[in-house]
This record gives sequence, C-alpha cells and structure tokens, in this order.
Amino acid sequence: MRVCVIGTGYVGLVTGVCLAHIGHHVICIDNNEEKVKLMKSGQSPIYEPGLSELMQSSAASGNLEFSTDLEAGVKHGEILFIAVGTPALPTGESDTRYVEAVARGIGAHLNGGYKVIVNKSTVPIGSGDWVRMIVLDGVAERQKNLVAAGSISTLERIEADFDVVSNPEFLREGSAVYDTFNPDRIVLGSNNPKAIEMMKQLYAPLVERQFSEDTSLPPVPVVVTDLSSAEMIKYAANAFLATKISFINEVANICDRVGADVTQVAKGIGLDSRIGSKFLSAGIGWGGSCFPKDVSALVHTAEDYGYETELLNAAINVNKRQRTIAIEKLQQELKILKGKTVGLLGLTFKPDTDDMRDAPALTMIEQLNRLGAKVKAYDPIVSQSGLSHGLSGVIIESDPERLADGCDALVVVTEWQEFLRLDYGKMVKTMREPVLIDGRNFLDPAVVTAAGFRYLGIGR
Repeated sequence: MRVCVIGTGYVGLVTGVCLAHIGHHVICIDNNEEKVKLMKSGQSPIYEPGLSELMQSSAASGNLEFSTDLEAGVKHGEILFIAVGTPALPTGESDTRYVEAVARGIGAHLNGGYKVIVNKSTVPIGSGDWVRMIVLDGVAERQKNLVAAGSISTLERIEADFDVVSNPEFLREGSAVYDTFNPDRIVLGSNNPKAIEMMKQLYAPLVERQFSEDTSLPPVPVVVTDLSSAEMIKYAANAFLATKISFINEVANICDRVGADVTQVAKGIGLDSRIGSKFLSAGIGWGGSCFPKDVSALVHTAEDYGYETELLNAAINVNKRQRTIAIEKLQQELKILKGKTVGLLGLTFKPDTDDMRDAPALTMIEQLNRLGAKVKAYDPIVSQSGLSHGLSGVIIESDPERLADGCDALVVVTEWQEFLRLDYGKMVKTMREPVLIDGRNFLDPAVVTAAGFRYLGIGR
C-alpha cells in the first residue's frame, strides 16, 4: 500500500520504517530540512535499537523515502499518518497546534481519490471529529484561493473523500521496533467500515505475525471501536501503568519504614494473575514523554467535564515525591550535602534511549544543586553523543571510573545493562565515601556490598 507518515519523531519514524520493512511504499514527511537530509543519508535522528539498520535496508529496497514536500506525500498516500508531537502545555492540556497545521495542510493538498487520515499522535479525546473539521477547513481555503486566482469557477468543488481513523500507538522507547512487530493489540477507531478494512489490510502482515519473534503465536487482536473510545484507550492504558508504578513506589516507602523488602513483595503480588509482574519495579519514579503528558491530559479532560480524578492526582503526587527519595537517602547517609560530590549513573528516563524529557535525573540535578552539592554524571548515550550540552548544573564524565573519582556517593538513576558489569571494587577505591543509592533496585546488593559499598535500595 502507499503510505505517507507526517512527522518523524519516535512514533512517526518507527511507524514509517517498520511499515516500509513489511512491504509498503512509505514516504516520511518532516518540515526540518536538516533532519530529512540526515535521514536520507541513512542516519537515524533518534537512538532506538535496530532502527538505523531497518532504515537503511528499507531505503535501499525503494520502500522508504524522506521528504519535506507535504503535497507530494499527500498525493502519494492512500493512508496518511499524522504523527507529530503533542507536548504538554503548563495547564496540563496537550498542545495540538502541530496536529492542526498538518490537518490543514492535508486539506490544502487533497487531490481526489479516497484517503484514510490516521491520528497516530496522542491527541485529546474527541480529536477525530476535530481533525476532520480542520481538514475540511483546509479544503475550503484551497477552494477559495483557486476561485480567487481564476483557476476554477465558483460552481466547481474540490473533491475531498476521506475518513479519519484513530490508531493509538503503544510503543516503548528503547524497544519500539520490537513492539511494532510484536504488538499486544492493534486499536482502530472509526465509524466507517471502508476505512477499517484498509487499516486491516495495512496491518495484515503484523496481525498474522509474519514479522513476530514467535510466528507460531495466534493472530494479534484487532480492537475496532468508535473514534473517542480508541483515543481513550491510549490515555487509560498509560494512566493505569503510571498508577501501577506509583502504587508500588508507595508500598516501597512503607517497606522502608517497617523493614520489608519491596522486591520480594512485588514478586509475591505479581504472581497473582489479576495483578501481573510488569510495572511493579519500585524506584525513583516515572518520566519520559508519555506518562507525565498523558496522565496530565486525562486529568485535564476530566476537569473540562466537571470530574475530579482523585486517583490519578494521587499517582502524580506520589511520583513527584518519589523523585526526592534518593535525595533523602543521601541526606541520611552524608548529612549535609553542601560541598559533597554526588555521581549519577545514568541520565535518560529509561535505558536504551537518548530521551531526557521529564527524566527524574533532571529533578535530582536541580535539587542537589540547590542543596550545594557538586553533581557529576555518566550515561552510556548522553556521555558519548554530545547531547549533554543542554544540561546545566552537572559535569558529564566520559566513563564510570572518572565519575566515581572523588565522589561522596553514587546514585543509580537509569538501569542500563552495562551498569551490571562495572568494576565496583575499583570504583569504590577512588571515592571519598563508599555510598551507593540504587534508585532502581537494579544492582545485586551482595555484589556491591562485597565490593566495599554501603548499599541502599528503594524500599529494601
């Protein structure tokens, strides 16, 4: 099928590349010329395992192209994905101006023939009808301009045959390619059977697990809903997962006070099939581009309709507090932090990504600076990529041993696999104090203690 993906952030680029890999002809559109130039050269603008290799092979096969020409993309695609960012505003609302600009641009370039316009961006509930209205506004504006230019008569009408589908993504940064080929479900929201059938045709290779890690599994469930329900599924899924993390973090804080071990508690309750073990890892809280934005947007939507989301508000408040837990533990061990040096192992909000958006590390750096501590950090991606220029109040070290040198404490902020293989015995010898706060309960306490550290986990 012919596909156009507008926006090449995490969602758009991964979607476009993976659809090209399974055999569709995809044009990815972005208005950033430098970014498009980079992608044309075969380089990915984001760090995502496996993505660059798929980009290069799909481009070589002719299935994947990159362009800044929206009109060409609209004319090419039977299916047009809107995959631009919807960042959170200070009020908690989603900023939909980029979605609006793209929808208006699509309307200005519709050229006849049926199109399916897909909302892949995480948009406020009710945006499907809103996007349809904006596309039609773009069509009307083009009509007006053509009449004014004398290109068409006032009696002629531009054909605009399209439907809007909500197709929320459930990709995890760091495993987005894997998630695309091994989805738990595919959600399609529309009131038009023709649009749904085209989307099912698009996703047929994925539904049939032709590219799954285990091709013997049953077909991927396809959930067909109305537009608003599909949009709500995305928000509800992320809000539930964020609440689950906040729940186990609250349990961890009680464990710290009563002498229980939250890792054992999580294992015990996670074996209950009604609960499950995923997202029961206590630590210093959730961050990134999705959970904070989506939970806040759902809270704001509820407020618009006169409902107070007490449970979601509590999940947000627990998460805010959780980011201070490591600081509290440092104060308990080192007392006054003014004049002390603290080393952070990891900066990104999760491993296998270069994403620093709303990362807990940013809160920790700010608080440690406020308390007068000197902050150093090492991150496998940030330290090597040059992305550290935007960070203030922290010294970026090139390797873990340099990080440990002269520190009064280390804090594990991100659970990068390489941190399991560090020579902690060598690192502790260069430190002023042998304190290690494991903010993710990631390391083996016995190994780190045997190396000479005073180990403190979260809820342990």
